[in-house]
Amino acid sequence: MPLEFGLWRVDDKPVRVATRPMPLESRLEALIEADPGILGDPLLLIGRQVPTSHGKVVDLLGMDADGGLHVLELKRDRTPREVVAQVLDYGSWVQALTNEQIRDIYASYARSRGQAEELDEAFALRFGGSPPEALNSTHALTIVASEIDAATERIVTYLASGFQVPVNVLFFRYFEDEGRAYLARTWLIDEAEAAAPSAGAKGHGKQEPWNGIDWYVSFGDEPGSRSWDDALRYGFVSAGGGEWFSRTLRSLPIGARVFTHIPKVGYVGVGTVSGEPQPFEDAVLTIDGHSRPMADLPLKGTYRPTAAGAEVDGQDRREWIVPVTWEQAAPRERALWRPGFFANQNSACKLRARFTIDEVSRHFGIDQDSADA
Repeated sequence: MPLEFGLWRVDDKPVRVATRPMPLESRLEALIEADPGILGDPLLLIGRQVPTSHGKVVDLLGMDADGGLHVLELKRDRTPREVVAQVLDYGSWVQALTNEQIRDIYASYARSRGQAEELDEAFALRFGGSPPEALNSTHALTIVASEIDAATERIVTYLASGFQVPVNVLFFRYFEDEGRAYLARTWLIDEAEAAAPSAGAKGHGKQEPWNGIDWYVSFGDEPGSRSWDDALRYGFVSAGGGEWFSRTLRSLPIGARVFTHIPKVGYVGVGTVSGEPQPFEDAVLTIDGHSRPMADLPLKGTYRPTAAGAEVDGQDRREWIVPVTWEQAAPRERALWRPGFFANQNSACKLRARFTIDEVSRHFGIDQDSADA
């Protein structure tokens, strides 16, 4: 049985506030849209009255901080069989949604509200940081109701407790007292005991597609180590101090297009890898058409391992250099950053975040059509 709430007014002596039927249960949909926080766990609403491929319409569709999807279906006046069957049908639909389809759903919802932000921006404003690379790896099904009958309660408890179906009922209790209206919420099944959100369908489509050429590079512009001024002037990216830092950078292939980001600052350049990775001591860069050992250049950074040597605890601590021909790049002071941009702790990784690619390319005046050709 769900936990029941009572409400008392205690101005003088305790007076219990009566629970009443909610005048318009459908009003819950608008209330949730206005403030998803009343559901408890933080959610980003990405759709309202979302049409499915089965010819039905989902009342509300949300996303949590892990990229999992949440189907919110109002009971209204439907029978237990109807409402439970409907939400399970929605689960079969939502688990197959691809990254692109989810973004399209949000784009349509944003336009209907007169908003122009992309999903990445909305996610960052709601949760902080960019969305995970894989969306819809889990999903949860919630029936929203002011009250349910015993049959619905039995069916939902049976599915959730006996078969770990990620379904639950969220009750809203409605109170009126001296002209004021109040809502209180409670779950049919305690969240700690409820089934874990269901894993989405495996396979293709959960991540944004990769175009085979774009890479993310994190350039640690750190005093006494490396300098973005050097990288901008001479054309390279670098990483070092341990194999974890340099390994991914060394995986950059010649011809890769790198979107270069200074942590906690922003994106500063886009260029093409033009040479194989080399340790600093052996690195040669092409300057004005001439090959120059990097160690002979007037540099602001040091790019040398610790005093203990190039190898500490069996790890390669050397700074590794990857030559880059900048297509467009800017000083640190003109870095670009927007909420929702992709950032990663790896020194290099495949860049799938279309929002980041498009916005950084637009900022630097890069023609995406020709770049993707």
